[in-house]
Amino acid sequence: MPATTWSDAQLDAMRTIGDPLADAVVADLFASGQVSAVNDLMRLLIDNDDVPSASLPASVLDYLKQTEILPSWIDAQRIRRGEQVFWQYGSVIVTCLFCYGLPACYAAAKGVQVLALTARLHSNTTRRIIETAQMMVDVMRPGGLARGGKGIRSVQKVRLMHGAVRHLVAKHSGWNPEWGTPVNQEDMAGTLMAFSWIVVDGLRKLGYSLSDQDAEDFLYAWRVVGYLIGLRDEMLPADIKSAAALMQTIAVRQYAACPEGQELTRDLMKMLQYHLPGNIFDPLPAALTRYLLGDAASEMLAIERHTLLSALALPMRLIGLKTDAALDRSPALRQLSTIFSRKLIESIVLVGRGGTRVSFDLPNDLRQTWGVNWLG
Repeated sequence: MPATTWSDAQLDAMRTIGDPLADAVVADLFASGQVSAVNDLMRLLIDNDDVPSASLPASVLDYLKQTEILPSWIDAQRIRRGEQVFWQYGSVIVTCLFCYGLPACYAAAKGVQVLALTARLHSNTTRRIIETAQMMVDVMRPGGLARGGKGIRSVQKVRLMHGAVRHLVAKHSGWNPEWGTPVNQEDMAGTLMAFSWIVVDGLRKLGYSLSDQDAEDFLYAWRVVGYLIGLRDEMLPADIKSAAALMQTIAVRQYAACPEGQELTRDLMKMLQYHLPGNIFDPLPAALTRYLLGDAASEMLAIERHTLLSALALPMRLIGLKTDAALDRSPALRQLSTIFSRKLIESIVLVGRGGTRVSFDLPNDLRQTWGVNWLG
């Protein structure tokens, strides 16, 4: 059953557990001497949106069959309503992921270590971050979580990559066992919150009117993702209140300053600035992150200090909006965050992702709904 409360004892135990199903696939490949098969599989997962079945080892094919099965408790109507939330607010949701969700993950000093190690192996910051947003779009596009949906295949790919990362990072000389199992259940649950509860909280902080039912349905869709990606049932929050409690508990347990989290945050802020037009938006990524994440965690990540009001002043004047003391709850903030989000997506849809993959894959009808310029 989905969980409603969280304890240190429970989460301490979860830090020792990975994902037995995906881990068994990777272990089988290594045990049978198929080290080259693991390397080929990782290249396949990195360079392709899909997971082509041709020439895959039998254990991987069996994994794909097992992990495409949806949970028995699934409610397709609630998933559709969750998709509609993404349809309506999706461009700003991507901004919430970049300026709130990812920094929240970087603030967790133990969990960020595996992100730092893998980032050094895959040094293209823009491509790595855009891949994260691509999974969100794949999952939340209409039908993404239906049988055969693109979201399910995207989650299968990420889950298998987690298994390979756990196997390789655990043997890495730079890994400290005190950090727990790489990509463990607590860290995966925290990441799930970055895509779900944090998004809901971010929309509300930016002044968007999200009903309680919309919030619950959006979280529900991501609860299905959590199931598909290998989270145990007891690590899936039952509702928004439980999700907020989980995020707060993780923050108390894990948030701390560390060089790795600060480095990843610096790279993220630089990437956002680079992909926004001109320089009038340059202070906004840091200012929005401080506003959404809060000063305490932002200080841990060494995020540059900008007050939201001063960061918004120039772009607001250029689009004819007035600043005021109540800005952070005003229609002006909603309007500007929408413009900011649209400009960011217009830029990243043109970024090549390498391998056989197209650039950021945004369905045409979503581009139209969000007002994204076709020419970038």
